[in-house]
Amino acid sequence: MRKKIVAGNWKMNKTLAEATALVTELMTLTNAEVKNNALVVLCTPFPYLLQVKEQLGTSKIAVGAQNCSEHESGAYTGETSAAMLKSMQIPYVIVGHSERRQYFGENGPLLAKKVDRALANGLTPIFCNGEPLEIREKGTHEALVKQQTEDSLFHLSADDIKRVVIAYEPVWAIGTGKTATSQQAQDMHAVIRGHIAAKYGNDVAESISILYGGSVKPDNAKELFACKDVDGGLVGGASLKARDFVDIIKGVA
Repeated sequence: MRKKIVAGNWKMNKTLAEATALVTELMTLTNAEVKNNALVVLCTPFPYLLQVKEQLGTSKIAVGAQNCSEHESGAYTGETSAAMLKSMQIPYVIVGHSERRQYFGENGPLLAKKVDRALANGLTPIFCNGEPLEIREKGTHEALVKQQTEDSLFHLSADDIKRVVIAYEPVWAIGTGKTATSQQAQDMHAVIRGHIAAKYGNDVAESISILYGGSVKPDNAKELFACKDVDGGLVGGASLKARDFVDIIKGVA
């Protein structure tokens, strides 16, 4: 059985006091209300990783970083290496979020290096792919997402790609209030899984969790997560509100 995962991407939000308050509220609501076995991951800003990890203690909620460097170490001011994350026992790291691609020029070969660094240090990469609106409107979205997957993941061995979580992000549905329909989400998740199966075989493809990441909300989470190939969500804005995020977690069957 594939893991069902709900990851919250806080992006560049919250002061330390606000972050602490949010985690406290999340822990309270999760303990009281969440009865499923969904794995919950909080991808916080770098300065809060240890604080949040310590605050969560033995909670079932895990912590993840939002990025890591493609370099192991060295004179790269302002960067954070996968080895640093490993040293803090941070188990997850987002790689290739659409905002990193758009604002920081990250491309497939660069992201392949980041995936390699994460895996070499025992981290689980949450690898993001997805298309902008103009590509969706041209009808070439499947080809683009297949290419993104190939460029950054298809150099991996079968054993290593099984250690990756994939998050499909229709870029046109991030922060816009638009959401892919459950059928659109299922269709793209099936394309991604099928593309992996064509290279690595069905057993490998069926073992990989593929999350949906485009304006997941409490009122659409259950329908999205019920899709055959949707294994949870990468949640942005709604993860900053404890009530909304917990209601989304509860959408996992």
